[in-house]
Amino acid sequence: MTTFAMSRGRITSMLLSRLAETRIALTATRSRNAKRDLIAAVLREASGDDVEIVVSYLSGSLRQRRTGVGWKSLQSTPPPAEEASLTVGEVDAVFEYVAGLSGAGSTAARIAAIDALLARATADEQDLLRGLIFGELRQGAMEAAVQEGLATAFDVPIAAVRRAAMLMSSTTAAATVLLTGGLEALQAVGLQVGVAIQPMLAASAPGPDAALDKTGLPAVVDYKLDGVRVQVHRRGEQIRIFTRSLDDITARLPEVVAVTRSLPHDQLVLDGEVLSLRSDGRPEAFQVVASRTMSGVDVALAQTGPLQVFFFDLLHVDGRDLLDVPLSERLELMRQLLPGTVTVPREICTTAEEAADTFGEAVSRGYEGVVIKNLHAAYAAGRRDSAWVKVKPRHTFDLIVTAAEWGHGRRQGWLSNLHLAARDPASGELIMLGKTFKGLTDELLTWQTARFLELEIRRTAGTVYVEPSTVVEIACDGLQVSTRYPGGVALRFARVLRYRPDKPAAEADTIDTVKALSPIIDGS
Repeated sequence: MTTFAMSRGRITSMLLSRLAETRIALTATRSRNAKRDLIAAVLREASGDDVEIVVSYLSGSLRQRRTGVGWKSLQSTPPPAEEASLTVGEVDAVFEYVAGLSGAGSTAARIAAIDALLARATADEQDLLRGLIFGELRQGAMEAAVQEGLATAFDVPIAAVRRAAMLMSSTTAAATVLLTGGLEALQAVGLQVGVAIQPMLAASAPGPDAALDKTGLPAVVDYKLDGVRVQVHRRGEQIRIFTRSLDDITARLPEVVAVTRSLPHDQLVLDGEVLSLRSDGRPEAFQVVASRTMSGVDVALAQTGPLQVFFFDLLHVDGRDLLDVPLSERLELMRQLLPGTVTVPREICTTAEEAADTFGEAVSRGYEGVVIKNLHAAYAAGRRDSAWVKVKPRHTFDLIVTAAEWGHGRRQGWLSNLHLAARDPASGELIMLGKTFKGLTDELLTWQTARFLELEIRRTAGTVYVEPSTVVEIACDGLQVSTRYPGGVALRFARVLRYRPDKPAAEADTIDTVKALSPIIDGS
């Protein structure tokens, strides 16, 4: 078996314990300025070789996108070390080695390398490493704080850091540009056709009137498509298609490739949604699309039929970037450049009554709702912005599954009752909001049992606790006051609508969002 010896020669590399201490301090404060200053202090201490790693770890992720390390690999964590000795350079080298393993014996070699790493880590460092491996520390609020800390540490405008990170899909990459080329290089970063950018996200409102309070009138009202978000890039004959989490799924969507190739433009970047329509023109269930785009294996294509793409924004055309152009101008360019058959159904509304009517029409035609948009807004890439506001006809939330209980009676042998949580945006803690076993078909029960056993962390007699990475969309009748759960509220009549394999846990709804969008009823 191949072994991996960790070098101890990088004497200038920052100790991992410095980051572990910082993570604890970040969790202990809710002050945004305090978080920024803590991060800036660490970044000032980091050597040039370490800054990229430090930025990545503070943002809550490893530099290596895939490591192959699963929860079961860490079932028997070695006892923690008494004293801190690991450097961030050594840790990064281990994960680089692990990520490159493949073939016979790779699993054993991977486990041996991670065990050796954890054996040298203190208890706090082990907690940090586990969080980095499984993405438990990743959250949008923390990445934003890291960007602010980076700007403060190197005395550059925060807007320049945010924009470069958005355009490069990485705060880590933006940090590298800043360190090697300074502010001038950072400001020179632009949209590159073929490189995914972080998508603009919509805020939420309980109804069209509340949405218009944020966007103003006139507004564009887009039908909300219940499909999979895609970002499509074309440079000549080369076409690349990315998901909202920036995974490349070009090979899985030949229909979208064909549509994009048919457009008479050499360079394009388009934002849209992929879905399947039934013979009556109504949208197919989300799972039909997800089975194609989220899996390496095409599922039941002959039965589901082809997928269709509907674009709702244009970010680049033939050398011209449109991110800072008002939406009204981007829509006019789309009208000129794209056939109506590949654009999202939409209406320009000048009154609240028109917006309400469009919302009702969208729902009656089987769509998920609408997205109401400010016509004057630029494309706020990488942010959830109130210039776009989604409206649905019922209370639905994207929550994180933390555990599942074994079923009884007809559900004997299946993991059934789900434990549901939302993240506290300040601390990153998962706040439990309740449980549900309603809405689960036999097909979903079979799937989730197999999936959650793969993600198992630990178990008790009746419950399997899982890696908190699975997002499920839950419908409910609002919230009720509850002393049983730590957030002080519980879901009322929660039921499962669908799983969201297209959405990372970092994009699930926060406890603040849940409380803001649902009426709270005294359940005492």
